[in-house]
Amino acid sequence: MNFTPDEITQHAAQTARDFARQYIKPHVMEWDETQQFPIHIFKEMGKLGLMGVFVPEQYGGAGLGYFEYKVIIEEVAKVCGSVGLSLAAHNSLCIGHMLAFGNEEQKMKYLPKLASAEWIGAWGLTEPNTGSDAGNMKCTATKDGDNWILNGTKCWITHGISGDVAVVVARTGEPRTRDNSTTFIIERNTPGFRGGKKENKLGMRASETAEMIFDNCIIPDKQRVGNVGDGFKQAMKVLDGGRISIASLALGIAKGAYEAALQYSQERYQFDKPIVSFQGVSFKLADMATEIMAAEMLTLKACDLKQKGLKFTREAAMAKYYASEVAVKTANDAIQIFGGYGYTKDFPVEKFYRDAKLCTIGEGTSEIQKLVIARESLHA
Repeated sequence: MNFTPDEITQHAAQTARDFARQYIKPHVMEWDETQQFPIHIFKEMGKLGLMGVFVPEQYGGAGLGYFEYKVIIEEVAKVCGSVGLSLAAHNSLCIGHMLAFGNEEQKMKYLPKLASAEWIGAWGLTEPNTGSDAGNMKCTATKDGDNWILNGTKCWITHGISGDVAVVVARTGEPRTRDNSTTFIIERNTPGFRGGKKENKLGMRASETAEMIFDNCIIPDKQRVGNVGDGFKQAMKVLDGGRISIASLALGIAKGAYEAALQYSQERYQFDKPIVSFQGVSFKLADMATEIMAAEMLTLKACDLKQKGLKFTREAAMAKYYASEVAVKTANDAIQIFGGYGYTKDFPVEKFYRDAKLCTIGEGTSEIQKLVIARESLHA
């Protein structure tokens, strides 16, 4: 396998890198401290095609593939995990679901607005009592003539308050059956649909995470995505791609923490020597570099299979699991290299440390990834 980036991938990475350094980096700690969701930044990224990476050009998107997507998320996350997370959720979850399962009318209506960032997208699966147990959701959709009536709450939703449109999976059948739920596209101004509590989080604080509440929310049947009963199956396929997103996000965070630690270790002197010359520090950096490269290879493998239209469920779970754990370990070791300074907000590694932890939880915990890997390996 040759994973050397081609000219298009290199250009995508450079575009994201330049944008992140110029427009995101100066405001990272301000947004983190105030928990501000910087919508204006996403509008600007829309002008560059970063908000519609996979969207075909006929719908106003960039028409790029997963290798380009991986480097875009990574370069943004090297500067700010929060912006990287929101960028990923918009592209791979909301847009990804519409692209994979929406009909032509739905694609023509929504994808141009999402790809340009005129509209911000959300995706609703998780509920207060059904995290990993998504098949047992309580949010219901009941058929009423040519409409559906939605009732219930979704939580931990990226852009749950600010999203202009949401792709939502609701239960339309019996709990814990594979055909028990259906997907709907719901616009923000729909009566009975509102945002709820915004979460006060450890990390990823500039990425809005909030409830979506449905109270007798009436949805026309034309807003249904795919067949009745296919919602859960659709969501599981969308999450396969989402795991590549989180792997890429984790890689960016890990690389950001590693690069900061490497630079600091060359500038910080103790006993009249740069601390990188001490084995205790240099071995940490060696482990970080090795584990990051291994995580990158797993992620590229998943991208390659996805790009070729081959089965990639196991590889995506492996990449997500390993890269997210590497991000946490790398950020932890980076703080250790910085010493007391690493524990302060004057240096970037404490934020990498806080942001990294989400990667082991969101879009399927590390434990769920192990279940997926084990199951898929048995049937490989």
